[in-house]
Amino acid sequence: MRIAVFSAKPYDQQFLNAANGKGDHELVFFDAHLTHATTALAAGFPGVCVFINDQLRAETLRAIAAGGTQLIALRAAGFNNVDLPIANELGLTVVRVPAYSPYAVAEHAVGLILMLNRKLHKAYNRVRDDNFALQGLLGFDLHSATVGVIGTGKIGQCFSQIMHGFGCKLLAYDPYPSQVCLDLGMEYLPLPELLAASDVVSLHCPLMPQTHHLLNAESLGWLKPGAMVINTSRGGLVDTPAMIRAIKSGQVGYLGIDVYEQEANLFFEDLSDTVIQDDDFQLLQSFPNVVITAHQAFFTREALSNIAETTIANIDQFAGGEVCSNQVK
Repeated sequence: MRIAVFSAKPYDQQFLNAANGKGDHELVFFDAHLTHATTALAAGFPGVCVFINDQLRAETLRAIAAGGTQLIALRAAGFNNVDLPIANELGLTVVRVPAYSPYAVAEHAVGLILMLNRKLHKAYNRVRDDNFALQGLLGFDLHSATVGVIGTGKIGQCFSQIMHGFGCKLLAYDPYPSQVCLDLGMEYLPLPELLAASDVVSLHCPLMPQTHHLLNAESLGWLKPGAMVINTSRGGLVDTPAMIRAIKSGQVGYLGIDVYEQEANLFFEDLSDTVIQDDDFQLLQSFPNVVITAHQAFFTREALSNIAETTIANIDQFAGGEVCSNQVK
């Protein structure tokens, strides 16, 4: 089956080609994002393989369907970038990678906590400048700290297990309690109560209409003053201007993000010689208590291998006329 692979970086090519070792599918790689402006690249391909910053809105879906596309294979768990009702209307099959390595994302979230708390980024730069002073590097013990976990799916469960190992008190907000988390002694609370009690809040829920801007001006006001907020899930969970105001006021004491609401125009590209026009992003970067990584939480060998293998398996099922076990409906 001929597949147009969009937003393809060298590592995508490496792992997808390895997973397609028998050469059952013809993979054609494009660096460009799939948008309405680039749909001509998909013409004649029965399938497209896309990532999180490809925008498959109604006009894009109609254009690729008219060009012969029948399959959309997502190299991600999330599918908020696909207009599913229109895809269904057009008879397009959408498949995803529901799980690749929950440990990768959970461990990155913990890394952000440690970096912010113990100022590891600042300490590294100081020592390289032969500055061995400790002033300004004061942190706090994670042991006995209260950690609020929003979303206790597989990633949230892995994160909770790690923080339990640090000796943290665990709270959760999720309409579907996890037995794994309950066994750790985690207490499920309404969101206002969790935010008010937590020293650290980590987001591990999907982006859906009901979770869009879950942290907004109102809910950030419920936070324990000076709390740390970590987001390795989706940028749209956080209202960025409201977060900036909360940082300025001291309501949010630390912010660690691996995702950003407007990241499609920034992440996965080298913009080091470019003047970035996003004023909110530039302002966030200027704060001393903010650490930003560019959507790399998933980026481990194990995760990329699992993503590629599941993506090729999804394509195999579709090409073979089988029921797609990872179809999004």
